[in-house]
Amino acid sequence: MEIAGKKIAIIGAVKSGIASAQLAKKLGAVPFVSDGSPKDKLLHAHQVFEKENIAYEFGEHSAKVYDCDFIVTSPGVPTNSMVLSTAIEKGIKIYSEVEFASWFCKGSIISITGTNGKTTTTALMNHTLNECGIKCFAAGNIGNPFSEIALEVKEDEFVALETSSFQLDFTVKFKPHFSMILNITPDHLDRYDNNFDKYAASKIRIAANQTEEDFFIYNADDTNTFETMKNSRVQKLAFSLKKEIPVGAYHKNGDMCFAWFGKVSKVCSSNDLFIKGEHNIANALAVMAIAKLLNIPNQKIRDAFASFKGVEHRIEFVRELEGVEYYNDSKATNVDSVIVALKTFTKPIYLILGGKDKGNNYDDIKELVKENVKKIYAIGVSAQKVEDYFGAFVQTEKKESLLACVEAARNEAEAGSVLLLSPACASFDMFEDYMHRGNIFKQVVKGLK
Repeated sequence: MEIAGKKIAIIGAVKSGIASAQLAKKLGAVPFVSDGSPKDKLLHAHQVFEKENIAYEFGEHSAKVYDCDFIVTSPGVPTNSMVLSTAIEKGIKIYSEVEFASWFCKGSIISITGTNGKTTTTALMNHTLNECGIKCFAAGNIGNPFSEIALEVKEDEFVALETSSFQLDFTVKFKPHFSMILNITPDHLDRYDNNFDKYAASKIRIAANQTEEDFFIYNADDTNTFETMKNSRVQKLAFSLKKEIPVGAYHKNGDMCFAWFGKVSKVCSSNDLFIKGEHNIANALAVMAIAKLLNIPNQKIRDAFASFKGVEHRIEFVRELEGVEYYNDSKATNVDSVIVALKTFTKPIYLILGGKDKGNNYDDIKELVKENVKKIYAIGVSAQKVEDYFGAFVQTEKKESLLACVEAARNEAEAGSVLLLSPACASFDMFEDYMHRGNIFKQVVKGLK
């Protein structure tokens, strides 16, 4: 789309909002950024906008927002917020930041979504392609806004784009060459009117505009995705931990295999993966499917998988002190992520749980907690809910801070056990984001004597 001279209102002044405004100005548009948060929480944005002479307002969404050709919204802005609802009433077109950036990206987009595993899979996809000599950028929900790198990507290059449901809301013509849905389980229901179907529909938008020239990679072990996509024209490849797949990737007897219409090749072994756990085998299978579509040799894929060390804040080992291991799983912002974490360990677990609840139902982890967890430290605004649910069958204690949790575990956890931060909740009640939460946890743990 030609945007030179167009007036673009950008809602949200954090990473993606800043990047959208900079991209718009670079392409000759006239951006105006609006954020309802006070200036003291947006100091970086203030500095950027003043330096680059980009118009903005903080602390409100005034009528200036609606004096535009269209709106670009940041993923942190709820779809039912007053500012977006008013824009819809006025007939103003609204686009997500990833949609906006995709208009100007000349390379091939590999868009990756799912309730769990997005960040690890995106990072592994980016690592694998670059290790195999194919230029790739990592962007999106992984931390780097798509708008920040969209103009850098050349026609023969790729973008591994972690795409959350929030980023898929307000996509219109977004059309990745490769799309991937890792899984769909209940999450963010507070944002989707406590309606799982609305949340799932947002995920499915990732492939809405794909055609027979494109590829859709889906989890054959997850029934929530394929049923919705089975009538789409896009070329479909599956991945599975449980069964052989005629077109796609699967795991059998330790082997990771790729099948293409009757022809099957063993690409590598799951033992070749540096990152461990059944969930990571599934993530690697999805990446492997795309790598084989790009004709990457098996040995190169194997070497790339072996050299990938994982991502920060996802079951990240911090340290061991007097026989107790400390793990940072701050990125576990839903119950399904906690299931993965609890299944990773065979040692007794002291679990830090809680934060900003997103409509969690803890029934799915009840038995795992009974079996594996020795004590729960409950934090954040959901601490009482956590204590009310788990307190009947496991020792549960509310704490005011991560420091208090870590200090308690330091005194109570015996050698051969694990202290695990895997909150099952968002972080915004106490922290800027899950990364801030994870970094504070690591800082406290590393400070133990």
